[in-house]
Amino acid sequence: MRALRILSRSIRDSFKSVFRNLPLSMASILCTTITLVLVAVAIFLSYNVREVTNTLERELTIVVYLDRETTEEQKTEIQNDLKTMDNVDNFQLKTKEEWKAEMKQESDTLETTLDYLEENPLLDSIIVTVKNVDDLSETADKLREYDFVSSAEYGEGMVENIIGIFDAVSLGTIIMVIALICVTAFLIGNTIKLTIFSRKTEIEIMRLVGASNTSIKLPFIFEGFILGVFGSIIPIAASVYGYTILYNQTGGYVFTRIITLVKPFPFVLYVSLILLAIGCIVGMFGSWRAVRKYLKI
Repeated sequence: MRALRILSRSIRDSFKSVFRNLPLSMASILCTTITLVLVAVAIFLSYNVREVTNTLERELTIVVYLDRETTEEQKTEIQNDLKTMDNVDNFQLKTKEEWKAEMKQESDTLETTLDYLEENPLLDSIIVTVKNVDDLSETADKLREYDFVSSAEYGEGMVENIIGIFDAVSLGTIIMVIALICVTAFLIGNTIKLTIFSRKTEIEIMRLVGASNTSIKLPFIFEGFILGVFGSIIPIAASVYGYTILYNQTGGYVFTRIITLVKPFPFVLYVSLILLAIGCIVGMFGSWRAVRKYLKI
């Protein structure tokens, strides 16, 4: 019962403190709101970039072109070897006739050109999907070692550059999120420090009448929690409605259909929970740190 009384009194005092020091509280809430909006943007950007990168990696293939003189035994040999390669996920043999039929469907010009030629100029090929794109170049080099392989192409150079850019953006946004969380904790901590300073006399009286360290600290920690909750309301609303509107307006992709956006639901709900958790935890941590340092209790 005593613990419940202390808890209820601490929550009541924390609300009183928030409204008693309204200008400081509003400044802290505003800073938290701005910071969490930036955190939300960084999360949306980071996750979408990661998804685009994963999609590209899943769709990357090595096209192994076989010489015209390649025999059925050699085709069987390379397919059996592909089954034993660690980095090969799956593969598909595509004959030159299948390539021709596919290309004829692409445009009327190609169809006319291919029909005009007496001999099919295309090559039989094997389309290889890999498990790990980091070893894409190494796998392609192994396939080029076969005497009857004309070439093994996967867009080398460009592929590595694109994935490198996406990885750099993803890492940058993660660093940004961490930095913004630290800034939020610093801002809330400073607000609590000012509150503690303005209530110095009250705290001294509480100590003189025998108040425990816990009963002194708890209101400040709950105050940080409340500031964090209030500061996360606008970022959550902006995340849910803003991202949903962006998705609907763009049709789910940016610039090109290759760069697709993650569907809003339940994605925005997870982001909202993350923002609320960051606001609450960082608010409480900032308060606890300020109380621990400035009250020396």
